[in-house]
Amino acid sequence: MALNGLMHTLPEQSPRRFDLMAALTAALEAADPDDLHASAPEAREALRPALEAPANASALTVIATGHAHIDSAWLWPVRETRRKCARTFTNVCWLLEHYEQLTFSCSSAQQYRWIRDEYPGLWERISRHVADGRFIPVGGMWVESDTNMPGSEALARQFLHGKKFFLDEFGIETTETWLPDSFGYSASLPQICALAGNDYFLTQKVSWNQYSTFPHHTFRWEGIDGTTQFTHFPPIDAYNGQLTAAELAYFETNFKDKGASHIGLTPTGWGDGGGGPTREMIASQERFADLDGAPRVEWSTSTDFFTRAQQEHPDAPLWNGELYLELHRGTYSSQIHGKQGNRRTEALMHDVELWSATAAHLVAGFEYPHDEIDSLWDKLLLLQFHDILPGSSIAWVHREAEHSYAHITERGEALVAAALQALGDDGGTEQLVNPRSRAVQGVVPLGADVPERPEGAPALSREGGSLVVETPELHVEIDERGLLTSLRAGREGREAIAPGAAGALLQLHRDAPNAWDSWDIDEFYRHVHRDLEAESAPEVTTDDDGTMRVAVAYRTRPEGFPERPYAEAPSVGAGSRIVLTYVVAPGAAELGIDLDVDWHERKKVLKLAFPLDVRAAVMSSEIQFGHIDRPIPVNTNDDFGRFETCAHRWVRVAEPDFGIALANDSSYGHDVRRVLRGRNGAGTTTVLRATVLRAAEFPDPLAEEGEYTVRYAIRPRAGVADAIDMGEALNQAERTLHRSAPLEPVAALEESSARIQTIKRAEDRSDDLLVRLYESEGRRALTALSVPGARSLTVVDLLERPLDERSPLAERAAQAQGERIPLVLNPFEITTVRATF
Repeated sequence: MALNGLMHTLPEQSPRRFDLMAALTAALEAADPDDLHASAPEAREALRPALEAPANASALTVIATGHAHIDSAWLWPVRETRRKCARTFTNVCWLLEHYEQLTFSCSSAQQYRWIRDEYPGLWERISRHVADGRFIPVGGMWVESDTNMPGSEALARQFLHGKKFFLDEFGIETTETWLPDSFGYSASLPQICALAGNDYFLTQKVSWNQYSTFPHHTFRWEGIDGTTQFTHFPPIDAYNGQLTAAELAYFETNFKDKGASHIGLTPTGWGDGGGGPTREMIASQERFADLDGAPRVEWSTSTDFFTRAQQEHPDAPLWNGELYLELHRGTYSSQIHGKQGNRRTEALMHDVELWSATAAHLVAGFEYPHDEIDSLWDKLLLLQFHDILPGSSIAWVHREAEHSYAHITERGEALVAAALQALGDDGGTEQLVNPRSRAVQGVVPLGADVPERPEGAPALSREGGSLVVETPELHVEIDERGLLTSLRAGREGREAIAPGAAGALLQLHRDAPNAWDSWDIDEFYRHVHRDLEAESAPEVTTDDDGTMRVAVAYRTRPEGFPERPYAEAPSVGAGSRIVLTYVVAPGAAELGIDLDVDWHERKKVLKLAFPLDVRAAVMSSEIQFGHIDRPIPVNTNDDFGRFETCAHRWVRVAEPDFGIALANDSSYGHDVRRVLRGRNGAGTTTVLRATVLRAAEFPDPLAEEGEYTVRYAIRPRAGVADAIDMGEALNQAERTLHRSAPLEPVAALEESSARIQTIKRAEDRSDDLLVRLYESEGRRALTALSVPGARSLTVVDLLERPLDERSPLAERAAQAQGERIPLVLNPFEITTVRATF
């Protein structure tokens, strides 16, 4: 069968094809169908010359490693994944015990832990094969997570928790990142991978692109800070290889870097519970180990492959920036309850660690809750798997995710409350607790004090038919339709809204992708939409603190809306009610926009649009530990394919001296485009939109049904630092405690573009304090970190180990005695400092 398959992959006039045809014909004539047992030896002899002809000296080498890609949840719940892992790993262990040439690569520390905790006998067998170097942990992440939406610290923790598990259980440190199936790859990843001790990166997903073809299979991938990872895309463009003749022929013809490189990797085996590699695949490797007309195939490890590939091709081409997937763009916005759960629990875990570490450092007898913090992180990291957080699993999975988010929230809030109670005292005054990286109302970052009262209560007036709301830093006009017709940084500021246009416009699009319903938004969704119209005039109210609110109500079905759209069963497609509220706080420089949505649509997507009077060349979007600039003009297939993009807490569009930032508390999907004004393009409108909600039907037919609150803020004359501040303000809520003296932070940075991301206790359960910081604006930062009372400060990696001369990041190593360490940070550089007391 191998020869027959190989023959059909060769050119029709190839001499090798004629030789194979002759050998096969002779074998078939020698084989007697009435007596195969007796005639088989003669048939084999006829094939022997063809089977013994060795591969050409210039043939490619295919490294096969056994694999069984198992989604941690998808069209089945997590509990079934545990059984899938047990069945598959049992099969793999049997094969390893009977075929000494086989190797098997397996990622996801979470899946190993399920086996350890629930199948001890199987765990012992796996551990023996791991010790023999044949059942091989790869990747070093807790799960094969999405990499677009997890926040900065969460993505770092995927590696910290995953690699720590492999080190603790097996004494093995993985060196490659293994993400064959995630839906695009953040430009922050190379640096995060390197700081975790990884040198190599593997995926194949970008081969799924709709419009452009990625130019390499082996290359160096450069992140936003300049860190690189040696990267490989398996040339079979799949992660469940079968080692068939057709597949190997495709490998050879498709390999874009052949000539410069002669080696590639093929993960081989049935995935998603299918059992991994088979005896047929093992036999196929034996047939193609050294066969004329085919690549050489051998079983080995990913580490062996990457070592050989890098030695052979040390000057592999360089690719800068994100690995954007031109597919599955709808995952940035599907299953909003999961998106909100992720964003809010990430913020909560920041507060849990910050205030627990502060209390453990300052209050005698307070114990840092290591075990519970680790447990909550493990739950959160599992929920970032690439079919859970993206919203592409069955309803069962997402219901369980909601329960998990609720549990993390309940326990996390209890831990914060315990820490703040320990830090306070009964006789003190009420202080504002500031978890952000910049001062809030005069309260220092990461500390607490009595806040200053903000000045500049909003003033309300009417001009024509419009409401005008102003502070010293903000001028807002809302017309009788409830739309934003003017947005300026003060009455004399430059207008941000495009001439004749209106912002805060709710647009409802038909959203019926050709395939992969929850996964995709197809480009043609833009062609059919309607602008929602308010059902009543704007209503103005004022809070006790002077905050002014202007509310506008909408219905997606003008003919009416049921009073109780679903009591026992949802009224799918019955129409939705939306209340948009403009929010102007005292002294505000930005306009808040809250959306309260009772959502009952099918095959729709809701956008919040702002036509802006700027000619912006790029859209700046927050990603982990920095931001990325994506081109707005559409010049290439790549530009066309990037019509929906992912951002974290903010996006910004700008001319050199004027920018506008839009922040959010739970949206990830955004789009931006240019519209030329005037007959000769005399002006440019940049239309910036956030994707608020979708309404897909597969694999969850009732996705998104329910009530949600989504919050935004938009600011004219906003720099990158302003955008970051806005994003933090919407996502990191301040709290209060009673304390006699101001609560000073346990760590502080000298003023610069650097920001502290995380403060926590060390993973080794010592009293050491870990401070993770990063340069946030894309510029060189000169700063210094101070930790009062510290004996020494040492720059460490994500696993909290000192950087040494063997590290590719060795030039970043630094150490200082005492409480202060000077730091010079490159653009977007991440630095973790360990303080010893």
